[in-house]
Amino acid sequence: MKLILASNSKTRKDIFDMVGWKYEVVTSKVEEHSNSIDPEQYVIDLSRDKANSVASQISDKALIVAADSIIYMDNKKFEKPKSKKEGFENIKKMSGKVNYAVTGVTIKDLYQDKEISFTDTTEVFFKSVTDNDISWYVENEKYLLNRAGYSIAGKTSIFVDKIVGDYYNILGMPISKLYSKLNELGYKISDFEMKE
Repeated sequence: MKLILASNSKTRKDIFDMVGWKYEVVTSKVEEHSNSIDPEQYVIDLSRDKANSVASQISDKALIVAADSIIYMDNKKFEKPKSKKEGFENIKKMSGKVNYAVTGVTIKDLYQDKEISFTDTTEVFFKSVTDNDISWYVENEKYLLNRAGYSIAGKTSIFVDKIVGDYYNILGMPISKLYSKLNELGYKISDFEMKE
């Protein structure tokens, strides 16, 4: 069975590699857009756009997994910062507060002509962080311009007091929930080709 990850995200590929699945990467060619102000609907819309774009690029049957993630706090979506200054401001706003990692996933099953979309949310509790520490972080975190200005797998970890929910969801792929949804579609782990 052909498995396609509709993402070139390093952390999403790392998670698939961790499980050992053999997969191909095909990236979306559409401009991601959603008018939804609801964070869950927003990430579902974008993940669905990505899955449909990839489906239109291939001619054979496959199982496509597409995802989109945002950080949400105080009724505001935090996108990828465009500069170090914006990254600094994002971390400063999150200091001493709880932010929410929200991921939307769409599974497009071209074998059965079915589609499932779902979301997962993880609460991330930040310690109070001094401006000095944020400045150090901004200069030293190589993934600063990734999701919302922080990478839980990187230097941000020193600012995180605790999380409630799936750690892998913060990285952009709630792998346990994904597998449960694949089960709902009738697949089991042995159906997937493993890397040698």
